[in-house]
Amino acid sequence: MSTITLNLPEQYNVSEVLFHNLDAGRENRTAVVCGEESWTYGQLATQANRVGNALRGLGLQPGVRVMQLLLDTPVFPAAFFGAVRSGVVPIITNTMLPSGDYEYFLQDSEAEAVIVDAALYPKIAEIRGNCPGVRHVIVVGGEGGSETLDWTELVGAAEVELDSDATHRDDPAFWMYSSGTTGRPKGIVHLQHDIPYTVETYAKQVLGFGEDDLAFSAAKLFFAYGFGNGMTFPFSVGAKSVLMPGRPTPDAVFEQLEQHQPTLFFGVPTLYVAMLAQPNAKQRNLSSLRLCVSAAEALPREIFRQWQENYSVKIAEGCGSTEMLHIYVSNHPGRIKPGSTGQEIEGYDLKLADKSGNPVAQGEAGDMLVRGDSSAPYYWNKPEKTAQTMRGEWLFTGDRYWQDEDGYYFFAGRSDDMLKVSGQWVSPIEVEGCLIEHPAVLESGVVGITDETGLMRTKAFVVLAEGHKAQDALVTELQEFVKSRLAPHKYPRLVEFVPELPKTATGKIQRFKLRG
Repeated sequence: MSTITLNLPEQYNVSEVLFHNLDAGRENRTAVVCGEESWTYGQLATQANRVGNALRGLGLQPGVRVMQLLLDTPVFPAAFFGAVRSGVVPIITNTMLPSGDYEYFLQDSEAEAVIVDAALYPKIAEIRGNCPGVRHVIVVGGEGGSETLDWTELVGAAEVELDSDATHRDDPAFWMYSSGTTGRPKGIVHLQHDIPYTVETYAKQVLGFGEDDLAFSAAKLFFAYGFGNGMTFPFSVGAKSVLMPGRPTPDAVFEQLEQHQPTLFFGVPTLYVAMLAQPNAKQRNLSSLRLCVSAAEALPREIFRQWQENYSVKIAEGCGSTEMLHIYVSNHPGRIKPGSTGQEIEGYDLKLADKSGNPVAQGEAGDMLVRGDSSAPYYWNKPEKTAQTMRGEWLFTGDRYWQDEDGYYFFAGRSDDMLKVSGQWVSPIEVEGCLIEHPAVLESGVVGITDETGLMRTKAFVVLAEGHKAQDALVTELQEFVKSRLAPHKYPRLVEFVPELPKTATGKIQRFKLRG
């Protein structure tokens, strides 16, 4: 079994990820840059202490949940580390959801308070009356209603010294909710030691994160991937992070990269595709980057090739999950195999199994299971879902992979996305990756459609690249293109040209919407 020893004391509070920088003499070193604003480690630690004292002053006891609905600004880490330092459990929440989802989160978690950006407050105001357990709503950066508290006033009046709560390294530290693609979202509980484990296994071993790095994650902090990239990884080594509260549009991301000149950039495949499609993409200056990272979905080989050709920097693809907190299989700098998700990371064990739980042969697709010490122990109040996913030491990821002779893993789709066409299995991901290699295709989403005879047919929804027009001849050309590169039975029987693909807030294609 692959393990990493953390050597944490039994009494451990994960706010040390921030506060250890003071002991290391980094009090005056810049921790966060956001627009024209920058915060040092000392300023951030002081603000976190004030937050923790303010929460205690409201009567919030250790173990109580507080929903954190914040944009990517320095307030986010201050609120998070202040909460955990006081013993309160923050729930990191997607900022792009409808108000009904927040009502569900608050009722399900029994949270007693909400810290919310003023821009998002109307969504909380809409549903607060249905959440009687919420005692306090703290509004950041603007005015709320008469029954809210002002962040600046509340935190500004709090004491600046705070001893961390005497939590155990295996105590709950924070929650995240799943995206709810397979039913109601699940409250994923993470422990105090989970963040340090992802730092030692992925941030240091794979990325080589050091204090001279400057990180920019287009993936937001509420997303487990962005949470590590933009906050816990850089803070763990005394590095600097660029935060951007607005939407990560291609132009906005290019502007951040050129203005701040980071050494590490974290994106998702759909963003890399959109950035490469910009008219002036080849003229953008990304020379400061030593490495780019991609996760959330499989990165097509063609996108890897174009990115490296344009900017002379490689993209290291990896795969993780909110349940494991971050990435557990990845390409490593210096040994990247384009098209693959990479190799097992030290500190995690992987296995591929068939539907009966038996190991599959090399080269054969199977359900991936993973074990490692950053795994969430359970879903809140979901014993059946917990049993389905947390299988003893192993966590069922819901992803299907196959492994080549060099130990590299290749994504074969979600366990529930595989299609059986003409009696043979087809991976939508494989077909999508093939289609995007055609110069006319910007993006594609492939699903199974039942035709009038009741048979399964493969359908491709295609977003065309600039300068190409939808026409019957192009449908035939794309079908023949897939036949020439993959097994003939895998070609899309139907092709529909669309202006865009439906996606989650984290950039994943919502294939269930394509299926209708």
